[in-house]
Amino acid sequence: MSQVTLKGDPVQIGGSFPKAGDTVKDFNLANNKRENVNLESYAGKKKILNIFPSVDTPTCALSVKRFNDEASNLDNTVVLCISADLPFAQKRFCGAEKTEAVETLSAFRNISQFSNDYGVAIEDSSLQGLTSRAVIILNESNEVIYSELVNEITEEPNYDQALSALR
Repeated sequence: MSQVTLKGDPVQIGGSFPKAGDTVKDFNLANNKRENVNLESYAGKKKILNIFPSVDTPTCALSVKRFNDEASNLDNTVVLCISADLPFAQKRFCGAEKTEAVETLSAFRNISQFSNDYGVAIEDSSLQGLTSRAVIILNESNEVIYSELVNEITEEPNYDQALSALR
C-alpha cells in the first residue's frame, strides 16, 4: 500500500505499484468501441500507461492532451490513457479535444482488479474506487522501464522524466 495526497490530505493507495524491472500483470480493459483489449493487443510496442481518475477533471485532461502532443514524436510507442470513465465519455472528450494520437481505455468492467494489479487503487477519500494518477512505461516485453505514482493527485506527472525513459 502507498500513500499520496489529494489537495494535501492523505489518500491510501491499494495494490503494489510496479517499479523499474518489474513485469506487469496483463489487463482487460475496454477501448472506445467497448471492445476488450489486453497487453497482447499492443504486442511489439512500447507502452505509456497514463493512468488517472477521470478525463472530466482539468489535470487529467491536461495529461491526455500533453501525451497526445508528444505521441507523434515517439517511435514504436502507443500511449494508453486509462481511467474508470465509460468509453462514451472518453470518446466524447477525445473528439472535442481532437486527441487522436492516444488511445483511451476504460477500466469500468474491472476497476478493482486493474487498480490493485497496478497499485493505483484509491482506498479512501472522495475519489475512493477510482485510480490514482500514475505513469508506467513498458518496453516491448511489458517490463517496466519507468514508473511514477504522482504524489499529489491534483498535479501532473513529470512528463520530461517519463519521456526521457523512452529515449
